[in-house]
Amino acid sequence: MKHIFIFILVLYTFSVQGFQSKPGNLDIELLRNQFISELLEPAVNEERVREIVAGIREDGTWAGIDYKDVSRIAFQHTRHLSHLVQMSRAYKKKGSALKGKKEVKNAIYLALNYWLANDFICENWWNNEIGTPNDLTSVLLIMDKDLTKEQVEKTSAITGRAHINAPGARQSGDRIKIAGIQAKNALFKRDAGQFDMLIRIIEKEIRFVPADQRGLQADYSFHHRDDRVNNTLSYGLGYADTFAEWADKVNGTRYQFSDSTLHLLIDYYLDGICKMMIFGKYHDPGATNRDISRQRSGPVRPQSPVTPERLSKVSSYRKNELQEIIQIRRNDAKPTLSFSTFFWQTEHYTHQRPDYFTSVRMFSSRNRNMEYPYNGEGLMNHHRGDGANYLSLTGNEYFSITPVYDWQKIPGTTVVQKTSLPGETEIQKEGQMDFVGAVTNGKYGAVGFDFISPHDPLKARKAWFFFDNEYVCLGAGIRSSSAHPVVTTLDQCKLEGEVTVKTDKETRTLTKGEHQWENADWVYHQHVGYIFPGPARVILSNQEQTGNWYSINKQVNSSRKAIQADVFKLWIDHGPRARNATYQYMIMPASSKEQVEAAAANPVIDIVVNTPQIQAVYHNGLHILQVVFYKNGEVRLSNGLVVGMDSPGMLMLKDDGTTIREISISDPSRKMGRIHIYTNCKMNLKGDHFNAVWNEAKGMSEISADMPQGLFTGQSITLSF
Repeated sequence: MKHIFIFILVLYTFSVQGFQSKPGNLDIELLRNQFISELLEPAVNEERVREIVAGIREDGTWAGIDYKDVSRIAFQHTRHLSHLVQMSRAYKKKGSALKGKKEVKNAIYLALNYWLANDFICENWWNNEIGTPNDLTSVLLIMDKDLTKEQVEKTSAITGRAHINAPGARQSGDRIKIAGIQAKNALFKRDAGQFDMLIRIIEKEIRFVPADQRGLQADYSFHHRDDRVNNTLSYGLGYADTFAEWADKVNGTRYQFSDSTLHLLIDYYLDGICKMMIFGKYHDPGATNRDISRQRSGPVRPQSPVTPERLSKVSSYRKNELQEIIQIRRNDAKPTLSFSTFFWQTEHYTHQRPDYFTSVRMFSSRNRNMEYPYNGEGLMNHHRGDGANYLSLTGNEYFSITPVYDWQKIPGTTVVQKTSLPGETEIQKEGQMDFVGAVTNGKYGAVGFDFISPHDPLKARKAWFFFDNEYVCLGAGIRSSSAHPVVTTLDQCKLEGEVTVKTDKETRTLTKGEHQWENADWVYHQHVGYIFPGPARVILSNQEQTGNWYSINKQVNSSRKAIQADVFKLWIDHGPRARNATYQYMIMPASSKEQVEAAAANPVIDIVVNTPQIQAVYHNGLHILQVVFYKNGEVRLSNGLVVGMDSPGMLMLKDDGTTIREISISDPSRKMGRIHIYTNCKMNLKGDHFNAVWNEAKGMSEISADMPQGLFTGQSITLSF
């Protein structure tokens, strides 16, 4: 019905304005009216608009906005532009009580003329080439003929700063946004030639780029800058949203996108963006950057279903998967997907089961550790790339508690507990480690991290082993020359309900405060069990923490008001000047207290070895062995199975109790063209990219496998027997 109405409106416009039936004109008019209709679609808060109109001063300004400060951390002028858009919508929207009201139009003129007279330029280029042009383009489209010729000309000069040759329109998440703003201006001007050029530029942005370039990576992650930091859920999300918007609008017109382009974007959305989100619904804090410090309140809110809805409309490709994401985001369905995904271009691992989601964030000699704290944001992010391992059952575990966070106790990390963090210019660092990666078969996976801290005199070998109902975390070779203690943090999240601990003496519910034990068996909090298979100095805090938003975000609008929140924090203390320290713990998400107690008493997982050379576990229930070889070596299981590798690498093996059925291999160092492994399980088999031969003299099967190269170096391969 909406498209029929717009089509009738277009025909009417043609008859009134005397348009000739030139090819493309009808589509231009259709698209122009679609964007106008979309801008008018949101509800008008009439009470708020009346306040805005009543508050405007004779010179076209509002009290409370600092019009002098155009710095990167300020630029409150965005509120002025927001007022303009809100008033324009109220003035033009059908059914609005303020539609056509003279006092609203006068306020629009005052505010717009003030901006045009001053033409505010921010120190942050983004506002000049994206933020301001985008808002003023909306005003142009909404108000249209209700603006004077002079207002249109002057406003168009400002919106024209969003153009494809602008400095900010470099290949990245911003290029597609700038091209989109320029295309909307072409629609406003009814410039079919320019629009055609821009729409083809937008379509060509959906492509894989070489590993050293900005844009969509071959593993479906997204890099906005040449620091190769993970930007999938920030700039990469805007990249997908903008393209989906245009794909939806031009669908069915002469400008519609090709199937191959749409398929690649859908693959990126489902296998990149959604697999970095908790249930495809909430942002995983492990994949966020400086945006983690932006002021939020209340419970976490689901991501909008608009983009998957648009993608589902324009293509039938993977439609059922898109529909599931839509239903999950509408709270109409629960997640069903189980996956293990490693983004090898970004050093990021995600693991999901229908009732939990977890991830590991790392960096290497190929990727810097964290985004630079642009615009005064993310001022405490020094250690968030050091193996951060956030765990979510609801998506609300870490939301809005960042002002009170202890930023040297990030879940999963091993950190020297300094008296204070270095300055903000010391956050982003080059990595020194080659051996960083994961092995996965798509459902199960393990992560290996040869960690060298860029901030502290600290080294450690860290590994994670992921299954269905639990995952194991191992650390070995932890060495520090600092007089400050080194700790490994298991979790730091919102404190919700009781905390129970089991030691060799008793099981008890804890009162609020800080507690410590030399031998804790397990801890239980909010449906998550933390199990300690061996001795460890465990410290737990379940009490109130205090902070404020301004301490982590120096934007002028950041609140300095003290905030208190109850926080659950659990860590292992390795002491000062750690020498070859280790840790081992298991996490059981979405479990009952009884299940945790049973798992601790009768473990289903054997910790085979935990040394600086090899870390390995075996899951007896799933018959899965996972091994991190930091150097060549072998492991021997209690059932007699021997598996070795003659170089550094990672391996995951699945057997049926007697025979090896599957082996997955990866090369975290990204140096091997071929990897050689051996096992005492007899096999003779040749595949497309591997060869397994039984060596009778050695009593071993020797397996050699070709490893992925080029854009796929670091990806796992799986051999089936």
